[in-house]
Amino acid sequence: MSGTTTSSGGEYQLPREHYLNASYGIRSWLLTTDHKRIALLYLAAVTFFFFVGGIFATLIRIHLLTPNGLLVTPETYNKLFTMHGVAMVFFFLIPSIPAILGNFLIPIMIGAKDLAFPKINLLSWYVYIIGGCFVLYSFGTGGLDTGWTFYTPLSSVYSNSAVTPAVIGIFINGFSSILTGLNFVVTVHTMRAPGMTWFRLPLFVWSHYATSLIMILGTPVIAITVLLAGLERIFHFGFFNPAYGGDPILFQHLFWFYSHPAVYIMILPAMGVVSEIIPTFVRKPIFGYSFVAASSIGIAVIGFLVWAHHMFVTGEATYAAIAFSFLSYLVAIPSAVKVFNWTATLYKGSISYDTPMLYALGFIGLFTIGGLTGLFLACLGLDIHLHDTYFVIAHFHYIMVGGAVMGYVGGLHFWWPKITGRLYPEFLARAAAIILFIGFNLTFFPQFILGGLGMPRRYHNYPPEFQVLNVMSTAGASILALGYLLPMLYLTWSMRYGKIAGPNPWPATGLEWKTDSPPLTENFRETPEVDWEPYDFVHRPDLGLTGSKPKLPGKLSPAHGDD
Repeated sequence: MSGTTTSSGGEYQLPREHYLNASYGIRSWLLTTDHKRIALLYLAAVTFFFFVGGIFATLIRIHLLTPNGLLVTPETYNKLFTMHGVAMVFFFLIPSIPAILGNFLIPIMIGAKDLAFPKINLLSWYVYIIGGCFVLYSFGTGGLDTGWTFYTPLSSVYSNSAVTPAVIGIFINGFSSILTGLNFVVTVHTMRAPGMTWFRLPLFVWSHYATSLIMILGTPVIAITVLLAGLERIFHFGFFNPAYGGDPILFQHLFWFYSHPAVYIMILPAMGVVSEIIPTFVRKPIFGYSFVAASSIGIAVIGFLVWAHHMFVTGEATYAAIAFSFLSYLVAIPSAVKVFNWTATLYKGSISYDTPMLYALGFIGLFTIGGLTGLFLACLGLDIHLHDTYFVIAHFHYIMVGGAVMGYVGGLHFWWPKITGRLYPEFLARAAAIILFIGFNLTFFPQFILGGLGMPRRYHNYPPEFQVLNVMSTAGASILALGYLLPMLYLTWSMRYGKIAGPNPWPATGLEWKTDSPPLTENFRETPEVDWEPYDFVHRPDLGLTGSKPKLPGKLSPAHGDD
């Protein structure tokens, strides 16, 4: 099925036909319905917004080097953290793994030629771009100062910043998530290859299926909520402003009803990535496959029942607060199931510490810290002290950056040979993973201490006794930035100069590794039939590495790459 050829020296050559050389020119890309090309369009757009948000974060950390914050005015500082949050949450974290890796891999993983609705898939990218243009217009015409949560009546009445184009952009962008989620659900239900039963699905697909349910059910709520805030701002309708008979607490209920499940839109796909990486580099089936799959659905369901733990200090009823506190502890159980099963998979495994595995291990450590500190915030008494402090910022970033971004970058490295057909320099990649891990902890761990000491978030200055910890955090951010820049450089370099990867460089067991690298436009030359269990290394003699460590990609023999 490979379609690759070898030279006299045994080196792989790129396949003569693949999705990247099917047709050339900007028009062929902008009108493509190939899910793989659309994934690369998303990759370019999402990376752009990542760097936009990163620039704002850099300015924030430079400003906080000194207690009095000499870089920008208080008003500009409010805009910096707002625009950082909007760019990162709505235009990077939510779409990154589903729109890029999910788009590219889900059809191949289930043996399909494309997603169920290819034109809708392309439409979702255009909707994302249009929404992003509105938000960028907002950034360039006065900026935003409401916080990324857009709390009313600040956003709907009092703010003098460019709120209206921003909420229009977020409203439009919501349809991109809905279309993508709908496409994934229909594809998984209707286009699986013969033999690909529900419990032979890769855990990456299970995680995206659960994520898609959240997208479909939750995204309309946030879209309508920000639209109502915009209508109140323009036409003075009384939805949330008490002066017009509205209720600002209603906005918080509606906002968090989506925005806490949105945390799982960001983290569930990363969990799916880790669930693919660990078995491959441990050479063992995932421990408790059915429990890991079911835990994804459990997170999606319970995640809709915990939103009011963001509102413990709003004066909600005591019994309601107790109920939401209990449910917040309950949602930790399926996440803990995943961490336990990953750890059990590692036990007595033949572990290879290649770059994707370093990111997976980093994910487990950082996500565990983020999850445990989330239990602090689910506790009624502790949350009153820690609410709106830097403890919340540290917790959120351990989940989102330590979890979602580590999973995203680890997934890029794991499937980069499949996407491009080429390998990246392993030494540089491992170094970047270690630098990123160190820089992240130096950036955000001091913020747990700052929050415990009572430093509020979103303040442009702070007492002098907090300066040492803030300097540590800013120093860590500079190291973290290097950890992000390095992959951008060597992955770009590898697209032209990297060694040829072959179809299955790791080797792994999924269907995506049984087609060419890069894949054909139609993914497979003929429809595959699945007759093996997921992550079955024992009964897969075709891998040639039963029960042993995978060789480094640069040292593979031809037999190991030609399925």
